[in-house]
Order: sequence, then structure tokens, then C-alpha cells
Amino acid sequence: MKGKIIESSIRLFERRGFAETSIQDIVETLGVTKGTFYYYFSSKEELLMDIHLSYIDGLIARQEEILRDASAPASAKIRGIISLLIHDIQCQGLSAKVFFREMKILSEEKLRQIVPKRDLFRFNTEQLVKEGIKNGEFRPDLDPAIVTFGILGMANWSYQWFQPGGRLTEDAVSDMFVDMLLTGIAVK
Repeated sequence: MKGKIIESSIRLFERRGFAETSIQDIVETLGVTKGTFYYYFSSKEELLMDIHLSYIDGLIARQEEILRDASAPASAKIRGIISLLIHDIQCQGLSAKVFFREMKILSEEKLRQIVPKRDLFRFNTEQLVKEGIKNGEFRPDLDPAIVTFGILGMANWSYQWFQPGGRLTEDAVSDMFVDMLLTGIAVK
């Protein structure tokens, strides 16, 4: 039941927004009582926090798998991270929307749990960019922090426009992003 509450809430939060969705809306969608909701969650914010933690913890775990491959060059790992982010939007697009759009709703206390995890994902990516610069794969004149924000901004923002089942597959979008990042868009 907890999973059903989460899934239903993600759909409602994505469609209506967190503030405009009540606990009553959630339980009515599922045909259960408020008591059922409160058995699993003490509040709507706790539910939102559960959604946020699940999303970011999943991303970090999969990013760390990519980073552990000692034989892969930095460029392959960057490709893996971009593919991971686009794949997540393909498979968990509504969760991504809720994560990015509704983060501002969380209390300062809850944000203190989420922001360091979000920062860890960014920091891991930045360390990878630095590794690529150090080993000669990437240009040394670029600022690793700015490159990292560019990578994450490009991939994360796609939750706004990427259409699973649309004209381009997740692999095609990932490959295009990686190609733009690693070789640019100018004709040489």
C-alpha cells in the first residue's frame, strides 16, 4: 500500500502540484481512508520527502556504480552519467518532475537532508571532469565546476521536454548530449 500511495501521489503532485494536492485527494484516488495514509506517513511533507530521498538515493547509487569502473576513461563515465540521467527521466519522469519542481516546498530541516545528497551527485561529477582534465581527455582551460553545471543542467532540464516514446529515444538524446559535450556543435 505504501508504494501505491507514493505512485498515486507522484502522479497527483506532477499534475496538480504539491500545494494543490490534499491528503484527501490522495486517499480518494486510491479508495482508502486517511487512516491508511497516516499509517505510512505522518504528513504530506513526509511523503514528499520519501519521494525525494528515493529519487536522489537511487541516482547516487547508480552513479557510484559508474564511477567504480576503474578501467573506463572519464569520457565513458560522463557518457554513463548522462545516460543514467536521461534513462531516469525516461523511466521515472514524473518522479524527476516532482523532485526538481517541488524541492522548494520542503522545510529547511528536510532540505538539510536532500541538498547534501544533490551536492554529492554534482561533486562526484565534478571530480570526474577533473579526472578527465588531469589525464588529458578534456581541455585544461575549462572550469570543472562550470562544465559540471553544464552537464547536469543539460541532462536534468530534459525532464521538462523529453517525451518517452517520442521522436527520439533516450539513447539518441543521451548520445546527442554526449556528442555536443565532447566534440561540440561547430563544423570543423
